[in-house]
Amino acid sequence: MHIYHGQIAGRFTDMANRGVTPESAVNGGGCLIFDEELATAIQGELKRSEGMLSFVASENHASKTTIEIQGSMLTDRAIEGYPGRRYFPGCEWIDKIETLAIRRAIDLFGADHANVQPHSGTNANLAVYLACLNPGDTMLAMDLSHGGHLSHGTKVSITGKMYRRVAYGVDRQTETIDYDNIAELAEKERPKLIVAGGSAYPRFIDFKRLRSIADSVGALLHVDMAHFAGLVAGGAYPSPVPHAHFTTFTLYKTMRGGRGGVVLCQEPFAAAVDKAVFPGLQSAVLVPFVAAKAYAFKVAATDEFKAYARQTIANAQALASGLMARGARLVSNGTDSHLLLLDVTQFGITGAEAEQALYDGGIVCNRNRLPFDTSPAGVGSGVRFGTSAVTSRGLREDHMNDVAGLAFDVLAKVCPPEKMRERVAAICREYPLRVDRQDAGLL
Repeated sequence: MHIYHGQIAGRFTDMANRGVTPESAVNGGGCLIFDEELATAIQGELKRSEGMLSFVASENHASKTTIEIQGSMLTDRAIEGYPGRRYFPGCEWIDKIETLAIRRAIDLFGADHANVQPHSGTNANLAVYLACLNPGDTMLAMDLSHGGHLSHGTKVSITGKMYRRVAYGVDRQTETIDYDNIAELAEKERPKLIVAGGSAYPRFIDFKRLRSIADSVGALLHVDMAHFAGLVAGGAYPSPVPHAHFTTFTLYKTMRGGRGGVVLCQEPFAAAVDKAVFPGLQSAVLVPFVAAKAYAFKVAATDEFKAYARQTIANAQALASGLMARGARLVSNGTDSHLLLLDVTQFGITGAEAEQALYDGGIVCNRNRLPFDTSPAGVGSGVRFGTSAVTSRGLREDHMNDVAGLAFDVLAKVCPPEKMRERVAAICREYPLRVDRQDAGLL
């Protein structure tokens, strides 16, 4: 069961070295077949991730235990329904696993109810919409280019095809959420649901004020905290749970867990949410992922994880300070969370070009549109940095200042990417991703 990153490819390689063939590799009645092409691809990804620093805001490095759970024999089970109400026999231990995940989620976030079955964050969001909206109903949600998310009613998403989305955004001067504008739009449009949260908004969100706006027009409030759930769990970011009727999140970003989504809700909506997830949106439960969620909630309740959440934000703020000290412009002039947005127009390049230049130097981040951006979505005028993964790796503020200087110089064409790559490689060697050490408190 101890398979982590390179051990998968290593097992394949070891089989080949021992002369194992498809005909001789019989284990428990099934053929254990060596797959050289797949082993090569996995090993390639391992080498890439080991030798580069991931500043992708939606990525993290899962612990060895999380990967073991997700790859366990729980994969064998075909389960539908909820604990005590399954459509298959032999679920007594599966019921214990899901009940454990539910209880831990409720305890961790102080929620009334939790559904831990959604396969993704988008499915979790869809479950909320299905639970409280009818097709064609109006929702008020943040514009994608201002930091929102595809699943918040954008036209290209099923959520935008099923529901009418009215977009709000940030103030042009401060680049922070314009709550007065939200109140005006809510009064004019009378939405049934107001959606908060997103994928590229770096500042704290005033959940109490949003709830007040929602109450004033008879709307419900849904907060998608997929990006900052781990920061909330660690006490480093304000919790939306006391204010929102629905709260959704994923576990593989700042939660540092496995794949999949979760819906938290107030008690009056519990039955509707459960019905929306199953049978409304999904059938089979991904049991190993539910088990990994249970483990993530246990880890997130520890003092070590709270320290990790605080360090993640400290690293983001150090990176922001380092960039701004060198003359870079950041959206909203900084960050309160794990992510920040760098405007690259001052360098005379696009977001896509900046993404490639930094990647060539060993820094992985992604192109991103900025508020009021006129460039295409696939190009963008900025890049988004996130510090969850590098914090899991063990990096701290001094490393962030180092990265800020290297990144600025590469984008300004003062330093070639090859030189930055040398420094990044040295950091990666000092803070490796290895199976035989528990990096930065990874459990």
